[in-house]
Amino acid sequence: MANLKEIRTRITSVNSTMQITSAMKMVSAAKLKRAQNAVVQMRPYAEKLQEILSNVSSSIDTADNPFVKIREEKNILLVALTSNRGLCGGFNNNVIKKTKTLVREYGESSITVLPVGKKANDAFKNSSYLAKDNLPQNSASLWDDLNFENVNSLTEELMSSYENGDFDKIIVVYNSFKNAAVQIIKAEQLLPIVKADSVSENTDNTDYIFEPSQEEIIVDLIPNSLKVTFYKAMLDSLASEHGARMTAMHKATDNASELIKELKLTYNKARQAAITNEILEIVGGAEALNG
Repeated sequence: MANLKEIRTRITSVNSTMQITSAMKMVSAAKLKRAQNAVVQMRPYAEKLQEILSNVSSSIDTADNPFVKIREEKNILLVALTSNRGLCGGFNNNVIKKTKTLVREYGESSITVLPVGKKANDAFKNSSYLAKDNLPQNSASLWDDLNFENVNSLTEELMSSYENGDFDKIIVVYNSFKNAAVQIIKAEQLLPIVKADSVSENTDNTDYIFEPSQEEIIVDLIPNSLKVTFYKAMLDSLASEHGARMTAMHKATDNASELIKELKLTYNKARQAAITNEILEIVGGAEALNG
């Protein structure tokens, strides 16, 4: 059994760790509230815009539009959204695993991975399919100040790469926010745009009235829809990160609390045993003197 000093040192250490995890939990809870509000407000708009775009693009000839035209999938870009920091459970690992699964499915020779977040960059930095000079290399900084304007620059570069023929398909891998404890890993196709006849049966078939014309509106609607869709994925990922970290820190705090209870019980047992031994030594010494 460890001596009393060692147990006291360990209790102090675990207690310090518990204070840190408890503080991180509260910080993540505060950040989660803001991030959750942002994604909840953005999600209906993004989904309705995508629905309108899919419906409208299916009713007109968009063969000349580079973002709708389907090409042979020779070069595929996977955009992996992870966080810059850890201590958030399986949040980052789930994205990395899903990305590697897609790499195996499509084949390394046809895949390029663009990491958005330091954890994804660390996971793929030594791989042969990591994005090179034709794509931004500092995307991790987007998480420091996530807003629509900052994300636009990355979205425009992705659109430009697809339009120029650098890639035939772009897929975004990220955690979709459900609640603080549940994040759903998704691999959504950003480009080319999926038309209504390829979407589910629940797609809206509303007959829209267009002004000035359907063709002119679709030209402006497609880029805006892509920007909103990608921004929503970023917001989803941010809210999921804070939810995952809050849950992980909550569990860590509970585990530390249980460990402290066990250590205190062990400490009290060891202290009681030490006191008992001292009493026995005193009694034994007294009997020896009397004898």
